[in-house]
Amino acid sequence: MRNPCVAHRGWSSRAPENTMSAIRMAFEDPEVEWIEIDVQLSKDQVPVIIHDYTLRRTTNGKGEVKARTAAELAGLDAGNWFSQKYQGEKIPTLEQVLQESEGRCKLNIELKTDGVRYPHIEEKVLELLHAYGLEKEAVITSFHEGTLHRVRALSQAVRTGLIIDGWRNTLPSELETLGCCFLSIGYTRLNRDRLALLRNAGIEVMAWTVNDIRAIRKLAAMDPRLLICTNYPERWHEAMKRSFGP
Repeated sequence: MRNPCVAHRGWSSRAPENTMSAIRMAFEDPEVEWIEIDVQLSKDQVPVIIHDYTLRRTTNGKGEVKARTAAELAGLDAGNWFSQKYQGEKIPTLEQVLQESEGRCKLNIELKTDGVRYPHIEEKVLELLHAYGLEKEAVITSFHEGTLHRVRALSQAVRTGLIIDGWRNTLPSELETLGCCFLSIGYTRLNRDRLALLRNAGIEVMAWTVNDIRAIRKLAAMDPRLLICTNYPERWHEAMKRSFGP
């Protein structure tokens, strides 16, 4: 059994992160079972796919994402920073991703909010998942526990997951209180005993962000059900081939 591969921000080693090029590249590989994407809201409350709160690193824009309308964000170049080959690449909307994802890949949708920023992001994302009938094909994750509480209050159909880069033995009970059945955790925090504790509590676990072949193989040996989130699905392929054969 091969560990499921999660393409982090799409196939972000080969195309600019969180763009349709990176996402489509992951869609096209039948062995990539999941894609992780980051969602924020535009000024006019449209869910858009971008990681940073500010535009400078991954676009030719400046300032905060929330200060621009969806149309203004769509006018920015989100690819040239990565390679001239991707000049003109756009910031996609969540709806654009959902239109192409049905039946092709599951989505780990991280809500980029601190509880103050984007007060209605939960409703906007849930509305789109419902509209496309993809409630069972996605998990909504966040570092912010209040956001997860709100998602659970709004919908029992969509799974939720906590994101954390740390460990405490109380995590299973904390996740139960949050109504979460999914944990997204920094991979260096995991070992066999911790994974067993989480599995016994019925928690699906994703390790992020694992870009080294040896580290991928080490994690795979701990638990074949562990989701491996990586910028380099090609390295996941190589690690699985070395561990399990063709």
